[in-house]
Amino acid sequence: MKNIRDSVHGNLKLEDFEVKLSDTPQVQRLRRIKQLGFTSLVYPGANHSRFEHSIGTMYLASLLSENLNLDHEKMRILRVCALLHDVGHGPFSHVSEAVLEEPHEVLTTRVIENSVLADILSEEFDVKQIIDIINGKGPLGPVISGELDVDRMDYLLRDSHYTGVAYGVIDVERLIHNMKLENNLVLDKKGVQAAESTLVARYFMYPSVYQHHTTRIVNAMFRRCLRKLIESDIIDPLNIYQYDDADVITICRSQEGFVGDMVRKLDNRDLLKKVTSLKLSDLEDPNQVFKIEREALKKAEKEISEEHNIPEDYLIINMPDYPSFDEMRTLVSVGDSLVNLSQISSIVGALSDARFNHADLCLYVPEEHTSKLDNFNFYDYLDLPEKINRHEKQMRLLEID
Repeated sequence: MKNIRDSVHGNLKLEDFEVKLSDTPQVQRLRRIKQLGFTSLVYPGANHSRFEHSIGTMYLASLLSENLNLDHEKMRILRVCALLHDVGHGPFSHVSEAVLEEPHEVLTTRVIENSVLADILSEEFDVKQIIDIINGKGPLGPVISGELDVDRMDYLLRDSHYTGVAYGVIDVERLIHNMKLENNLVLDKKGVQAAESTLVARYFMYPSVYQHHTTRIVNAMFRRCLRKLIESDIIDPLNIYQYDDADVITICRSQEGFVGDMVRKLDNRDLLKKVTSLKLSDLEDPNQVFKIEREALKKAEKEISEEHNIPEDYLIINMPDYPSFDEMRTLVSVGDSLVNLSQISSIVGALSDARFNHADLCLYVPEEHTSKLDNFNFYDYLDLPEKINRHEKQMRLLEID
């Protein structure tokens, strides 16, 4: 038995088997992976790691298991799944994931299957069952990866704590107390307000933290570097889980040309500047932005750089990264019926309509080139349907005058 003092949940106890798992290189690497990537350049306190998050998630899995009256064996399984659910994360967490073809869940499966973790797990558990639960499968899967899972509960609390942004403070105790496990993980009607609060928390944490305008610029700069390293066969994307944050930054610093220059800019917080943005709420169909192929973005970047005499590598069209807010589909027990949270909550319905209010498509360039793009318009380079076409806008402006 070992005690770990966690800054969010207090003293956390690990059984000997959990200590054995946590002491593996695969789990210890998570100490060197920042939970929020480069967000510390915006919020200096945001230096917490994936390891902290993993043991916090494990603790919440225990609390939920107790509330669901699960037996000791199932609780042990869920704790192990929570501890290992992020071992496939690449450097700087979700920042690198956007460059990779495979999500971290797929990489987590590969890490477990092809490392000492499988050998240790097989001493007491079915490895396939562990992997399935981590991926949200089976009756226990939604506890680790579902609409309102312990993973989400912990990262909202933890990210709020370390950034100092209060939006992420949610009522975990009430959420857990009002959950029950039937064929699915179900929320009692008494927990609806806590679920609404969680959804509102995520809604505000995105523009404030996860998609803060400076965070997006920094992430875009790093992703451009990482993509160059992968295209040059310097980093193998299939083995990205073998690198930690320091590994990749060290590799970047050793490079000449664009990658070396870009990482020096990150080191010194000499960031690209936003020239313009296009709010998704101004589009006829905001989801259309997420359907733009990478090749179309590269083509647009090339055309813009040539027309305005800006180095192509340093010009970045940045897509917003906004969630689908799966909590809206959370099953709520109302009498003898099960309904989606969105069906009984007017707040959830309003957030569904407002989820693109803060999302925008952005163009970043070095500060010395910003004046070249004073009259830039995304519609000249990307096929995007407006709610009102430009001619109609001009006519309306004339009418106002």
